[in-house]
Amino acid sequence: MFGYVKGSFTGATANRKGLFEAADQGTIFLDEIGEMSPAMQVKLLRVLQERKVRPVGAHEEMEVNTRVIAATNRDLSAMVKDASFREDLFYRVSVIPMELPPLRERGSDIAELAEHFIGKYCAQTGRAISISGAAMRLLEAYSWPGNVRELEHTIERAVALERTEVIQPERLPEQITNFSQTRISSDLQLPDDGINLTAHLDQLEKTYVLEALRRTDGNQTNAADLLKMSVRSLRHLLDKHGIRGLTAQMRDERRITDSGPRRRSTDPYPRRRAEDEDDHGEGSGQAASAGERK
Repeated sequence: MFGYVKGSFTGATANRKGLFEAADQGTIFLDEIGEMSPAMQVKLLRVLQERKVRPVGAHEEMEVNTRVIAATNRDLSAMVKDASFREDLFYRVSVIPMELPPLRERGSDIAELAEHFIGKYCAQTGRAISISGAAMRLLEAYSWPGNVRELEHTIERAVALERTEVIQPERLPEQITNFSQTRISSDLQLPDDGINLTAHLDQLEKTYVLEALRRTDGNQTNAADLLKMSVRSLRHLLDKHGIRGLTAQMRDERRITDSGPRRRSTDPYPRRRAEDEDDHGEGSGQAASAGERK
């Protein structure tokens, strides 16, 4: 960030400008400023206060006139309270604070951003691709927990996978195509006294696994397909919840249900199903007709 001079350390074979020196008379953007170490916070504070930098290995400082724009997704005021971010630096960087709402609260921006990223990655690949109305509606309905970065990566993926000239819903990630805010809201019931989230999620996981096994009559391959995971991952969950033995039990119950009645050794006559009786009757009738023709 502050540069270095030739010979200041092993490998420093030439002078190198730091970011502040390179941005002199211009603007420097510091992203994720909330992740800075305490030592770096001290150095940044000195630059902002004195408007001077000293490259590593240099003996003299140089003046810089740089406008600083900083961004973070963390609550810096809360970090100041817990002493993980310097209070003096906080006031230096928050001269004109601007809060950008999350993408889920800016639904009208999604289409424009999506078109921008499509143009960006089409230019890189030399292609001309648009997006279908169905795919755009899915993008606009999604909550975007990863904000604009997630949207950009989603479009980059869709452009790479699409083989036609229009991005279809099938090229979007599964969490977007299967997203339902109504379903999530209706299932969310947080007790007033709180909840043991770990235990609740474990129970929810077990419930879905059991339901998938029930629907597939204990077939692990089909159950894994329903849960969108590998068979190996499903077996790990079966062992985790101690229910692997249920798969064999479910298969046996299905086998018994599907099999017809069997003759016991004590039965004087074999048991027949209704369709067997029909076949037997037809056979007797044919035999009688043959006897009459003789």
